[in-house]
Amino acid sequence: MLASEREHLQNYLDHLRETLLWKCAGLTGDELRRRAVPPPSMSLLGLVRHLADVERVWFLERVDGQPDEPYWKTAENWDADFDDVDDADAEAAFARYGEAVAAAREVVAGRQLDETYTSTNRRGDTFTYDLRWVHFHMIQEYARHLGHADVLREQVDGTTGA
Repeated sequence: MLASEREHLQNYLDHLRETLLWKCAGLTGDELRRRAVPPPSMSLLGLVRHLADVERVWFLERVDGQPDEPYWKTAENWDADFDDVDDADAEAAFARYGEAVAAAREVVAGRQLDETYTSTNRRGDTFTYDLRWVHFHMIQEYARHLGHADVLREQVDGTTGA
């Protein structure tokens, strides 16, 4: 497929975003909360919540400079996006995910891929990166978690596929 570098990056990332939604389509809130494989906190709903927060961190916080306001993580439980799904509202989580993706797309619109940013992570490491690297990082993050989603979805109802 012929496209610009930006189009390739954005199209591939959008494909992975859509694949996450496809992996979760048609399941009830209870099915989305089911933890099918170790670790016991891993569920499709947890993945949706986690990736909403990852979209927020990388695009809204680190690229756009918005305040660090985690959706589910807390200082006491950095894995609350995964851990605290037993009573979580699946519909609200998908709405938050959709909002985070829409906001991320808006943040990158018109920015150059070689625009640079500097951040300090929670371990205190400071690093500089460009928007191109953020896209590659997000593609890697989605690809890794979509592998988990494959296994989780198959365990829930037997559905497999790309």
